[in-house]
Amino acid sequence: MQPKYKRVVLKLSGEALAGAQESGIDLNVVRSISKQIKTIHDMGVETAVVVGGGNFWRGRDADMDRATSDYMGMLGTVINALAFQDALENIDVMTRVQTAIEMKDVAEPYIRRRAMRHLEKGRVVIFAAGTGMPYFSTDTTAALRAAEIDAEVILIAKKGVDGIYDSDPNINPDAKKFDELTYLEILNKELKIMDTTATSLCMDNKIPLVVFGIDEDNSIVSVVSGSDMGTKVR
Repeated sequence: MQPKYKRVVLKLSGEALAGAQESGIDLNVVRSISKQIKTIHDMGVETAVVVGGGNFWRGRDADMDRATSDYMGMLGTVINALAFQDALENIDVMTRVQTAIEMKDVAEPYIRRRAMRHLEKGRVVIFAAGTGMPYFSTDTTAALRAAEIDAEVILIAKKGVDGIYDSDPNINPDAKKFDELTYLEILNKELKIMDTTATSLCMDNKIPLVVFGIDEDNSIVSVVSGSDMGTKVR
């Protein structure tokens, strides 16, 4: 099967990793996603992963100092990244975790050229700890890393929704799904698929985006193979 993309950034929300649980990690979910990552890796797709930490900590929802709360969330992303590294290496996919906050005993520090070299050598690179700075989401991390490593597309895998809608389809049964949008339309319509910083960064660097549902079987593989599922943003 010929993939549509050569190099991708896959953005996974922390909440998706909790499965049916309200928080924490469902290892069956991690293993299932890891098998899909292995499939696209075996297709020759250079794959970088940005994972959120919302299954451990939702910083913006906390009544505390924002910077402290954001740093706590970054540490949650490291836990998720290490879980993915273990799951991927158990199925013979060489993996490197790079963190924006230095923690040498756990992972490599993020270095752009080293990340690109890992990808060229066929390793999956997992970016953890966000941007390393508070007030920036993991959406922004995905946009920033995609620009830095010259990714062709950002794949945003969402839990509980299969694309971008004009309102929450889990609340409004009449919500309209978009097949294709521009970044300017996302900003003008105030669609909350990514924060405005991430959206603007993608728009400025002309990085396309595909938003799709992670709950569907083999959805990551389907999108990489050129399926029309989800919503495409250009």
